[in-house]
Amino acid sequence: MTRSLIIAPQWIGDAVMTEPLLRRLRARGEKLAVGALPWVAPVYRAMPQVDEVIEFPFQHGGLQFKARRAIAKQVEGRFDAAYVLPNSLKSSLLPFLAGIPKRVGYLGEARVGLLTHRLKNPKNKPPMVAFYSALSGEREALDQDRPRLQLDAATADGALARLGLQARGYYVFAPGAEYGPAKRWPAGHFAELARSLDAPALLLGSGKEAPLCDEIAGAAGEGKCLNLAGKTSLMDAFALIAQAKAVVSNDSGLMHVAAAFGVPQVAVFGSSSPLHTPPLNDNARVLWLKDDPAYQPPLDCAPCFERECPLGHTRCLVDITPQAVVAALKT
Repeated sequence: MTRSLIIAPQWIGDAVMTEPLLRRLRARGEKLAVGALPWVAPVYRAMPQVDEVIEFPFQHGGLQFKARRAIAKQVEGRFDAAYVLPNSLKSSLLPFLAGIPKRVGYLGEARVGLLTHRLKNPKNKPPMVAFYSALSGEREALDQDRPRLQLDAATADGALARLGLQARGYYVFAPGAEYGPAKRWPAGHFAELARSLDAPALLLGSGKEAPLCDEIAGAAGEGKCLNLAGKTSLMDAFALIAQAKAVVSNDSGLMHVAAAFGVPQVAVFGSSSPLHTPPLNDNARVLWLKDDPAYQPPLDCAPCFERECPLGHTRCLVDITPQAVVAALKT
């Protein structure tokens, strides 16, 4: 059996999108270990095809050559192949330093000497699942792959028990988006939506998003929202998403988590495009005004892929009403 090391992306949404690649590798007999940053590692613990998760002690930014060399020494001789999923030069260093014979990835940042098998960088923005799955060397139906995550019963039930919740007895809102405000549906819209629903909403996100969630909870009124941003482990957040009545989110990592669990969901898109990073879920409804012929005047500026609206109006998000989300939840 081929022993393979997967170098994981650094963002949760991207990590979810790699699941079909790992499923392909496992199906052809590869034994998989994933090297991931601590905040991404739980994603891979929800993939049954992964045999081992190695948490990397790296930080954002910087080459951190000494730390990478130390990890490389620890895994030296353990693996026959490595799949380097990020496009950065530094992400390809560890497999090279560990002497892993086969090292697969995109050309990325001039990595000619570091990778033994290189794919050309795509010219446009391909769907991310197909982008990662192509590293398997297989070309069949890449666009039809859909990420899937699974939790054991103890993890799923434990999260509900700790909060005194019943499965399907609540909604989940994920109002944050790490990339910037041009991807965030307005807080006031989330609050109005919470007031109109038939069950309370759990607000999930990072600690940095706690003030945003406080704003939503305060505006929604007593008993309508429970702010859990920064108060749960990522695995508990997964469990709450997996057992929610429905999830409402921006284009974010938790949107992809909800899709991978097959939960009913509404995904609100603004500056980004569902053509590039859609929620791959038959139970998903996407709201994107760029794609709505009835919306006037047309959003010629979208998708801009900017962190903040260059024109200052963020019409692409503001004009998606809470009533539109309610209607989408009912379809």
